[in-house]
Amino acid sequence: MDNASLAPRPVPSNAPPTPSGALATDLDAADFDAYSDDDLVRLCAELKKRNAALDQENRLFESYHARVNPTTTNTASNGTAAASGPDDDRRAGPGTQPHQQYPAGADAAAAAAAAVGRREKKKKGEKTKEADKPIALTPEQKSEIATRELEELRDEIEKQKEEWGKILDNHRAELEEVEIRVSEIKKSMYEFKRDIVQQAVNPRTGKVVAERVLRYFDDKIRAKDAIIEKVRLKNATLKVQKNKLHLQLKQKEEMGEVLHAIDFDQLQIENKQYLAKIEERNAELLKLKMTAGNTVQILNFYKASGAAFLQLACLHLSTTQKRLQLLTGESNKLKTEIEQRTEFLGRLNSEAEVVLEETRQAESINERLKTKNEEFKVPHVMEYVHLKTQQYELMKKVKSWERKVEIATMQTHRMKKIWHQMSSQGHTKGNVAVGQMNKGSMFPALV
Repeated sequence: MDNASLAPRPVPSNAPPTPSGALATDLDAADFDAYSDDDLVRLCAELKKRNAALDQENRLFESYHARVNPTTTNTASNGTAAASGPDDDRRAGPGTQPHQQYPAGADAAAAAAAAVGRREKKKKGEKTKEADKPIALTPEQKSEIATRELEELRDEIEKQKEEWGKILDNHRAELEEVEIRVSEIKKSMYEFKRDIVQQAVNPRTGKVVAERVLRYFDDKIRAKDAIIEKVRLKNATLKVQKNKLHLQLKQKEEMGEVLHAIDFDQLQIENKQYLAKIEERNAELLKLKMTAGNTVQILNFYKASGAAFLQLACLHLSTTQKRLQLLTGESNKLKTEIEQRTEFLGRLNSEAEVVLEETRQAESINERLKTKNEEFKVPHVMEYVHLKTQQYELMKKVKSWERKVEIATMQTHRMKKIWHQMSSQGHTKGNVAVGQMNKGSMFPALV
């Protein structure tokens, strides 16, 4: 909303009363008696809105100025607090207490002198009002300041979120510790009821046996004593480690290996980094604990519904086992069939190789025969006749020689018989017979 639209407009002396919405341009020179009640109410509401907006802008600019120049803002605030004495008391009204009290010995003359000084200051201020007008900010500057303050506000919100997240994590950890303690107490109560209330009751008198109760508490005390002893031993070891570290530190100090300020700064930075890592790990641990709690709840639910599911699983398992047996039988049959087929395929491959080898040999023989057939030349007719006559003569000779061979074999058989007869009659007679036979023609066909 523009400042000119908020300011009331002047009303002429002879003009009728202003209608609703017509405001004067200058509030100091405005004649409020000429306005109606509705116009005054409207003007008052608009001025309140304008003042609220200006108040918000001033607070925004003051926060920006305080963040940019904190020293100047502190000195300015101190100066304004020191200078705002009598004027603020005068403006506060009779019903309010003044910020600055005059001393008891001040008289009316001092008050009158202060009033005259204020009048003179007011006149001087009226003269230099136009010369000392403050320089207004441009809309771009206002927008830049507003965006910077918005970014700072967002950063502060993020920091607050982180801090409240840490606080929330701490509260969650405390709640988890309380839950653990409550669970331990419930467990001890359950054990006490189980071991003492239910089992340590005398059936005759109906009262709890004191010996059992004492024994139970003695066992608990022994367990606590064992825990205390463990913690004491751990504390003793930590003390020994602490003394060793103190000795090492003294030795370093004696040798001159003392840490300087830079080393302490570096250690502080590393400590901050490790603390940040520890916080991250604690957050991860809390998440893991929450997931573990959820998994425990889910596990309890599955345990509750596990019996029915187990029965269904058993039925399903029996059916699957039967089906598995059938499938294994079929798979064995298929394996045997596959083995037979593979053997048959191997035989076929071997036979195919043999057939290929035979075809290669046949092709080679065929090639040789083709070459011989191409190289063969038919002889002349007379040569053929001559060869046939030679063949016929040779056949005749062969037949005559075969006849001679038959006669010679018959003669040799006959001579072998005679030889045997002569060998049986005597050696001398045999010699005579052999001499006579030598004189004769032994092979008449061959002579």
